[in-house]
Amino acid sequence: MYPALAGIQSLKQLCAEANIAPTILWVGSVGGMELDLVTRAGLEIELIPAGGLRGKDPLSAAKGALALGRGYRRSRQIVRWFEPDALLVTGGYVCVPMTIAAWQAGIPILIYLPDIEPGLAIKFLARLADRVAVTADETKKFFRPGQSLVTGYPVRPELVSTSGEAKAAARQQLGLAVDLPVLLVFGGSQGARSINQAVAAAIEQFLPVSQVLHVTGKLDVDWVQARRAGLPAHWQTRYHVAAYLHEEMTAALQAADLVISRSGASVLGEFPAIGLPAILVPYPHAGSHQKLNAEYLARHGAAVVIEDGELPMKLSQTAVSLLANREKLAAMSQASRALSKPDAAMRLARAMLEVRHNGN
Repeated sequence: MYPALAGIQSLKQLCAEANIAPTILWVGSVGGMELDLVTRAGLEIELIPAGGLRGKDPLSAAKGALALGRGYRRSRQIVRWFEPDALLVTGGYVCVPMTIAAWQAGIPILIYLPDIEPGLAIKFLARLADRVAVTADETKKFFRPGQSLVTGYPVRPELVSTSGEAKAAARQQLGLAVDLPVLLVFGGSQGARSINQAVAAAIEQFLPVSQVLHVTGKLDVDWVQARRAGLPAHWQTRYHVAAYLHEEMTAALQAADLVISRSGASVLGEFPAIGLPAILVPYPHAGSHQKLNAEYLARHGAAVVIEDGELPMKLSQTAVSLLANREKLAAMSQASRALSKPDAAMRLARAMLEVRHNGN
């Protein structure tokens, strides 16, 4: 969602320079998380039914198939009345019916794949797409020759600022000490129970060498807050707990010296944009894409990978060792930043215009 929004922002900039006023419609899924973000971005949005089939029990698969059927009918209606010049696809269940409807109508299609390896849906939809934009060069092998182009991972413009002044300002904004290393822990909007448990269990080991900003997700915040309340007062001042950060998440990333997180696609763009060293814990039930994302950053020296089941044995020792080794953190930061493509959003915007031009 964030890469698409960043690309759209750059697309608007390109169109403004050419005195063009683009009409943009975001198509999301009923019950999805995008409604608030897309509305706040000032975009028109339509919601359609969507559901998955893979890995479901028969009843859930049947419900998913019915939702896809309804989504396809709604997608055809949207294509007829909106008459788009091009379609940008970024993944999710909603992309399947919308892409099929657009392909049948002869509309040029650009897929943006943020992960290192495409899932089954994108592998299928790539057969219908004119171009596929990817985050990294090694992803091109999954698509037919000449179809893919490397744009990098588009990030929010504010993440590109990497100065020491930005780090200090971010720490002040979050109420953190400016001169003490910051360990950021998060697992997405729903949190990551195994990471939360491992960090909370070893918190007394982290606090002597850092201050911890722990974004728990909504499900775990109460018991983590209780764990914090049981610490001595001088340690509580170093342990900052929040269920979720919205606008402040950018500041949290800028403030951090080291992050512990899952390895969804965003780690491929947001961490390199800031040069943020990472300990990545792939979610074991998310297919192979999180593992491959984590291995990509680790292979380039920007991250350390710990398997979910190894957290109790390895997390605290690994994190404390890195926090105490400023040279190692600096090397990881430099390796991470080398993977960044600050102009990724503009590259994606240009790809949108090229697909539209070549298809008309």
